[in-house]
Amino acid sequence: MVSRIPQLQRFVYSHYFYGGLRQAMGVLLPALVLAGAMQMYSIGMIAAIGAGCVAILDQPGGPRRYGVNGMLAAILLGSATALLTGLASAHGLLIWLLVPALCFVFSMLTVFGKQGGLLGFACLLIMTLTMRVPLSPHEVLQHTLYSFGGGAFYFLFSFATHRIFWHREEQHALSAALFATADYMAARSAFYDVNTELEANYRRLIHAQSSMTEKHQAARDTVLRELPRGHGRNDRLRIASLNVFIDMVALLDTLVATHTDYATLRRRLPDGDVMIFARDALRKLAGNVEHIALCVARGKAASERNSVKAELRAIEYELVGYRGDGMAENEPEIYALLVQILRRLRNAARLVERMAQHTGRQAGSELVDMRLDKSLDRFLSRQTWRLGMFTSNLRLDSSHCRYALRVAMAALLALTVSAALARTGLLNRMVPGLSAHSYWIVLTILVVMKPGFALTRQRNGWRLTGTLIGCGLALALFKSTQSSDVYFAVLVVACVLGYSLILVNFMLAAIFNTVFVLLVFHFLTPDGGSVIGERLIDTVLGCGIALLCSYVLPWWEHNYMGSLARALKNANQEFLRAGLVFAELSRARLRSLSAANGAAAADSSGGVQAMPSDEVVKEAELRWRLARKNMHIAFSNFAAAFYRMMDEPIKRQRNVPELNNLLIQNHVLALQITSAIPLLCSLEHVPPGIQSSLDAIQAHLDDQDAEAPASLETDGELAALAYPLKQMLKASQLVRQEMRSIQ
Repeated sequence: MVSRIPQLQRFVYSHYFYGGLRQAMGVLLPALVLAGAMQMYSIGMIAAIGAGCVAILDQPGGPRRYGVNGMLAAILLGSATALLTGLASAHGLLIWLLVPALCFVFSMLTVFGKQGGLLGFACLLIMTLTMRVPLSPHEVLQHTLYSFGGGAFYFLFSFATHRIFWHREEQHALSAALFATADYMAARSAFYDVNTELEANYRRLIHAQSSMTEKHQAARDTVLRELPRGHGRNDRLRIASLNVFIDMVALLDTLVATHTDYATLRRRLPDGDVMIFARDALRKLAGNVEHIALCVARGKAASERNSVKAELRAIEYELVGYRGDGMAENEPEIYALLVQILRRLRNAARLVERMAQHTGRQAGSELVDMRLDKSLDRFLSRQTWRLGMFTSNLRLDSSHCRYALRVAMAALLALTVSAALARTGLLNRMVPGLSAHSYWIVLTILVVMKPGFALTRQRNGWRLTGTLIGCGLALALFKSTQSSDVYFAVLVVACVLGYSLILVNFMLAAIFNTVFVLLVFHFLTPDGGSVIGERLIDTVLGCGIALLCSYVLPWWEHNYMGSLARALKNANQEFLRAGLVFAELSRARLRSLSAANGAAAADSSGGVQAMPSDEVVKEAELRWRLARKNMHIAFSNFAAAFYRMMDEPIKRQRNVPELNNLLIQNHVLALQITSAIPLLCSLEHVPPGIQSSLDAIQAHLDDQDAEAPASLETDGELAALAYPLKQMLKASQLVRQEMRSIQ
């Protein structure tokens, strides 16, 4: 059995760790220079806070242009927020009015997607840390300038590191996509294992596909952003990355087109060795892709690989036996399916081998696909910021508005609870030396609260557990040594890991962030022995308020499921429509070429049939591939929302069986479209039965009645097309049925 690369090794060479290291260095450098070298501790702290807020927008794996724009927006909005909060910090009534108002406005930025949410959180973070101590009017401007300086320093630092290490970042994004592809391949291999449960396999596969779609888009945004223009060293590096990316996408196409009715295959061949060989071959290929991903991240050539020649030859031997037993004549569809599996495993092995060669020293001389041009920018992510998106969501039936109201209400409640505890001295009676810190309670609320109920509740548990463990580790560190050098070393490590793990494991990130913050406060106030208890109690209060307010104006996931299901169906419909246009143009060109080699071709009216140009066929193929990308995104959105709904209270879940079936059938439909279109392109003419099936599938997706043909042509190569068409017919009927049931 092929051993998987340990997660720790994958993490160390990932863009998460690299990005966390860059963020930690950019945040700590102002503090180290100002505090360590110049003994300007308070100024260094303020500058580090400004840098830390800008660093939130410097996320790994996304379009670089959006990161730059986001950091610039964070510098400007963050400075304005620091100025307003500083002016209000010395006035109790003003801070009570300002904090909920800013929480509402910045939480509404989630209408602009992930970047908007990060920008809003960065501004809220600088608001929270600015209200930490009251500022006099003459201190406010200084505080704002120091914060602006820290943010500007981080922007310049990040810009410089991106320019210097652009290829390393490209490799990391590509490596993350390759790792996700390997995980997807490993999940698919489980379907050939008769000892596993199909339903559990589907759940793992859908999770893996959702993650892979996100990673592939991030790699696409990074690798395709700058195409090679010459033959210099940078262009050779770009060509090498592009070649790996092109073959990775081709490998995914090959894998996606291998979907089959695994239940039927298991019933027909429960003890067949062909299932074991297919499983082992796919697992070996997944291991090879994982090894290539690690080599890409390390910038080394992939030399050690597992060969699948034995498994492929064993499958060939099994097929010869099945053919001798009459399967090709008695069960042509099953036999054609097995032949297709063998062909695609061969193609996958060839692509994996070629990807490994692209990582070698001689890679980067020429592109494996010379069709790359400026039209590929249509595959890149696009994001628009319009004021209308903000104002149109200022209503109670908007999930973004409800979320913003919850955050504002929670912040107001936190200020009230903190003031009440400070006035009554309850914390001091519980634990002598403790005092209420409203800013830390508000900070916990902002970190924990998310638009979805399930994610808020999940983060509550992670945050509480991480804070408890972090406080315990910090206490053990303080008891075991008094060395400032040790404290500083742990502080740096905790800062790096806190930034690196925030997108990987929130609980571990909470542990290291807690240790980091406690060490920062130790350096600022070495005699503050009660700081650990303060952070723990404030975190508990913040988590409790966040969980309580998450029940106010909740927006349950089932409210979204209908629109997401329609979006997925429409995406599949457009995917099929674009594919049929591409297939028709390819067939027209094939007929014209055949006619050109013989007699002149004439159409039904007696005229000469025009042959579609290469540009027209290429544009049709490009549109089909773009429709496929959009379909994958729509599927990931639907799957993510469905599994979030499954984490919510049972009484808030709606149409679970129907939505689960929609998830599976749309998945089947999309994969079979990917399998059928290339076969349709290779035909000169579409037989009547196959054309009737295609018409029926489109009618079902249009929510119209249609009769499936009594039989399909299965002569020769048509046997390979009959199976996916039958699966598409069945899936489209079930999609239509389930869509009606949830409306």
